Amino acid sequence: MSSPDVTVVVAVYNTMPYLTECLTSLAEQSIGPDRMRIVAVDDGSTDGSGAELDRFARRHPGLCTVIHQANSGGPAAPFNRGIEAATGRYVFFVGADDRLGRQALERLVDAADRYHADVVLGRVVGVNSRHIYQDIYARTEPDLDLFDSPLPRSLANTKLFRRELLERHAIRYPQDMRIGSDLPFTLAACFHARRISVLADYDYYFAVRRFSATNITYLSRHVLRVQTVEKVLAFVADLIEPGERRDAILVHRFDHEVARLLEDDLLRQDRETQHRVREGVAAMVAAHLTDRIAERLNAETRIRLAVARHGGLDDLLAVIRQDASEGVPPTVTRNGRRCAAYPGFGRLPDECFDVTGSADWDAKLNATAFAWSGDHLVITATGGHGPVSVSAEEIPAEVTRAGDLLRITIDTAELLARSGTCGHRRIVSAQPGPFDPARALGARMATGAAGAAAVRAARAGMPKPIVRRRGGRLFAITPVVDESGRLMLSVVPLTARRILARLRRRSAPPAVATAG
Repeated sequence: MSSPDVTVVVAVYNTMPYLTECLTSLAEQSIGPDRMRIVAVDDGSTDGSGAELDRFARRHPGLCTVIHQANSGGPAAPFNRGIEAATGRYVFFVGADDRLGRQALERLVDAADRYHADVVLGRVVGVNSRHIYQDIYARTEPDLDLFDSPLPRSLANTKLFRRELLERHAIRYPQDMRIGSDLPFTLAACFHARRISVLADYDYYFAVRRFSATNITYLSRHVLRVQTVEKVLAFVADLIEPGERRDAILVHRFDHEVARLLEDDLLRQDRETQHRVREGVAAMVAAHLTDRIAERLNAETRIRLAVARHGGLDDLLAVIRQDASEGVPPTVTRNGRRCAAYPGFGRLPDECFDVTGSADWDAKLNATAFAWSGDHLVITATGGHGPVSVSAEEIPAEVTRAGDLLRITIDTAELLARSGTCGHRRIVSAQPGPFDPARALGARMATGAAGAAAVRAARAGMPKPIVRRRGGRLFAITPVVDESGRLMLSVVPLTARRILARLRRRSAPPAVATAG
């Protein structure tokens, strides 16, 4: 049998029924069975996923190789085993709960051949409100610079890789990482690639957010996340020499992975976990946070990182609790510097709370109430100094001020019109002065990046969703609050599966606490 152009590697662990859709999307690829192979590694599934793989292989003889192994504790080992079994010129990795557009592999391979690229990204679309940064897919780029592009924020392994690149540089997934192993793998491949290309002309990859998230990444706890980020930062430091190029990668680790460790949900963790998180973040800040990185973070993130390093656990928790429960603290001018008067100010170094020149600090808002008005969501908020603009990512809102209160009006018809058939979840953020879509958090900027501040809504009660029709489909539109207390607007298609999942959750008996 001739060698294929591309081998698709699928790491599988308990992903039914999504696995069936994933495999169907692979069997229907326009590239055809003669130019592709599938290597599916069942990592000790217990839900019938292994049997589903065997059935698929029998239905498609010669197309799919199934490898069964004992559970390894994460996707790194099965992905590595898939690489070892791969043949052909290219390798593509697919999550077993995700799926591909019908022409995805054909377009990716053709582009890699045309551009002589070692790594090719095709546009990724989130399903069921899974958030995917879209700035990397603004336009097709035959030759993308790793260090001067949004690529460091989009280092998932959902890309086409030249197999010779992986073998020449011995690039594999680090198996000591239960989660997040695709980031160092992808970074190493992009770092060594002779050319990286990005394709924005088609929906190549549909990244699915499960209705009842049960995989290890969704369920990971704070201590595991700390360990993962520590390993990622150390990997970056070993791979790239100190300087602007290393900082270009690390800034996205700090504005996303490190910043997420210090979100409001840390308040709900046990004391031992809180200690481990603070100590881990303090060490990472001391080892890797340069001035060049810090100036590209927003004021809220910088303050939390600084307090984690220079203060104690209770100092850090007090700062987080202020944002989560009390609202925006006042500012104080001392020694010519403007400081945020969080708990601990005056006792910890003033530099921890310095917001001088941080325009995003003046855009911090707290949403206090929500109401529907026809096809508009009306948000009442407090905070902000001077002119402030608000947007749901690229969609601007109308903002009026009456004393200390702001009235923010968002057109939900526009939200619906700009959302794909898979739905969309947008971060609501505020900026000082006129609206600039390039500074809006979410599609282009991470929540820890400078230029805008996420609108918080930790204490506000959420209204019930409204249902609107677009074409022949119904969509639910609702504001939601993530683990950090930040406000997001969710547009979700009302499929039969989603409705059934909601009904099951509502009918499930409440959990009963047991003494132990």
